[in-house]
Amino acid sequence: MLIYIHGFNSSAQSGKARELAAWLAARGLAEAWACPDLPHRPAEAIALLEGIIAASRGPAKLIGSSLGGYYATWLAEKHALKAVHINPCVACHAKLASEVGKAQKNWHTGEEYLFGADHADELAALRVDRLARPEDHLLLVETGDAVLDYREAVGYFAGARQIVLEGGDHGFTRFADYIPTILEF
Repeated sequence: MLIYIHGFNSSAQSGKARELAAWLAARGLAEAWACPDLPHRPAEAIALLEGIIAASRGPAKLIGSSLGGYYATWLAEKHALKAVHINPCVACHAKLASEVGKAQKNWHTGEEYLFGADHADELAALRVDRLARPEDHLLLVETGDAVLDYREAVGYFAGARQIVLEGGDHGFTRFADYIPTILEF
């Protein structure tokens, strides 16, 4: 099972999720993947993802974008899984601390919620200080990401296979071009 993990305030309707779904469906592989709409609470999101991992026939494989990359790191390390990280947030617990007390809205579903200290605490509980198996991780970043500094991910994923592309943006503009590379990994 291939599990796509979307980012902060996103959903299964994200551009990359739709591109991957179409690519897989065109090749008769629609049943081989999952992309759940994650709850905004990190602990609930992880519980949902762990349920999908547990139900998977054979080892699950993870693709995480932005906050999804943070979740994928924790899940890959805990369950000894392979993970692809696309413009990942590597220190989300710190990066999103400034959002505590602020209203949030999911870009696709319109769901609104207040990002509280409990969200930040749950993110901090998922922090992986150092990768135990960097060979199980593939990093894809674009240097033009204005949301996250790609250099943080390059440093954090030292020892992992890395593809660093000039330009682009946080959405990873060349995602469709790298789907075969992702699936080969």
